[in-house]
Amino acid sequence: MRKENSNFKTSFVSEAGSFLYNKDYFAYVELDDMACWVVADGLDADREANSAEMVVKSILGQFTEKPTMSRLRLKRYMQEAHEWLREESRRVRLKASLILVVTDYTKMVWAVAGHARLYHFRGGRLFRRSQDQSLAQTMANAGEISDTAIDHYAERHNLLHYMGRPDGFEPFVSKKVPLSDSDVLLLCTSGLWEEVHRLEMLDALEEAKEPEDFTDTLEEVLLSKQCGTVNNYTAVAVYVNKAFKEEPKRKWQQLKKWLLALVMLAIAGGGGIYLYAKEAAVKAENLANMIEFQQNADTYMKEGDYAKAVKEYSEARNMAKRLNDRYHRDLFDQKQRLMQLMVDGDSFFKERDFTKALDKYEKAQEEAKPYKEFNHKDLEDKIESTNQYIQIMGWVQEGDIKFEAQDFIGARSSYQKARRAAIEEGFADAEKEIRKKQEDAEEKVSGLEKEKRLIEGDKFEKKGDQLFAAQDYAGAIDAYSAAQQIYQEIDMLERVLGMERKIDKAVDKLQLPSQPAAGTDGSATGTATAGTEQAPPATGANADEPTD
Repeated sequence: MRKENSNFKTSFVSEAGSFLYNKDYFAYVELDDMACWVVADGLDADREANSAEMVVKSILGQFTEKPTMSRLRLKRYMQEAHEWLREESRRVRLKASLILVVTDYTKMVWAVAGHARLYHFRGGRLFRRSQDQSLAQTMANAGEISDTAIDHYAERHNLLHYMGRPDGFEPFVSKKVPLSDSDVLLLCTSGLWEEVHRLEMLDALEEAKEPEDFTDTLEEVLLSKQCGTVNNYTAVAVYVNKAFKEEPKRKWQQLKKWLLALVMLAIAGGGGIYLYAKEAAVKAENLANMIEFQQNADTYMKEGDYAKAVKEYSEARNMAKRLNDRYHRDLFDQKQRLMQLMVDGDSFFKERDFTKALDKYEKAQEEAKPYKEFNHKDLEDKIESTNQYIQIMGWVQEGDIKFEAQDFIGARSSYQKARRAAIEEGFADAEKEIRKKQEDAEEKVSGLEKEKRLIEGDKFEKKGDQLFAAQDYAGAIDAYSAAQQIYQEIDMLERVLGMERKIDKAVDKLQLPSQPAAGTDGSATGTATAGTEQAPPATGANADEPTD
């Protein structure tokens, strides 16, 4: 039983947000050989009928009765749920968005109607995302807007297809996709993906060990945005801790037995010489082994397990050599070389030697052209990601050079371009490293700005001192105030207080009455009165300058 030999764990969160009713609905079923998860987002305002619950229960009921991964049959299940919504649309038109995932614990298919989504994470990166059936998605596919812009674009809710649509219904059902150990599936409604950026999803995934940790963190991120209105939201996390492993060799065990049996029958019927019969048996076994290794290798190639494919093609090539089969020997040699190019490319990519990785991938792309069974889309994605990384790392290197040359503003600009590109491509690890470099550059820029402002403040302070010494106290107050404002902007508290004291002294000087000149009012004479001592005059250029 597949379920017993695999490990899938599910957790979910579904809340009404700021609303009284939750129009989202989620349910799933895990059977011995298949499982199905269905999330729906009710798009109508009917309080008596829950359109999301209706379509989920309809589809799961049909699936439980007849489990399937057939695209045709899954479309039929969705069509019946769609027709039920249309029949029940008496008061208001019932409608819903839907995402469903079906797996046999080895592969999966998913289906979309509307803009509920599936995010498929592998190796800590976003591996694939389902496409919305919306005008915004159509514009993104045409290159009019970026893929990341869909989440907040005005036409994201302008749906081209959805459950309950009055004039035609055409859901999307994917082809079968292999699952790998440690894959993570996230099914969610628009209430979540509109507010939680895919980069925030990756950060949450990095910290989460269990599916409930993942969904709880996503909910915390959503609520931390403190939006005025929080829509209904649902997030379902499925952790593929262990996928069921189909042993490709089993398919050809029976063939091997039949080939050996045919040889023995030929020996028995023809009465051939024993040595000839033995040689024929060995050849038959080698042929069966060659076919078996070839099928194993082709399976691994389709699944993207290129290291195992290299080994299996090598074994198949050895069998072909034993059979003196030059055609298959050369064929397996070419396929083995192709798989080795993919292994080397992945290795260089992991080591961040992107130039060498791109060289291997491009050579592989050229050699893979004759093979329809090869996953060309996967290779195209690898080449695109590598090119993006090369461009991003080029900007980072440009920023590093500018930083070393103390062109911190230029370095910050280069890092900003690199970081924006990393966010758009979902390169979480690279984004973190670039963010640190950008913060360092910004800190240097802030330091330069502070030094520049400090010099300006010093100039105003010195000007104030000069005006104070010249007894232009009003002008001194203006200069000290300008210096004080600058010191305050750059958080130099001691200097701010120093300017406050100088301003106070200048104000005091302005408020003192003017002193009459000696001898003008008859109260003083040019000579000291007997028995008194005249004070000596003040000395020094700054005798009348305020001090801190």
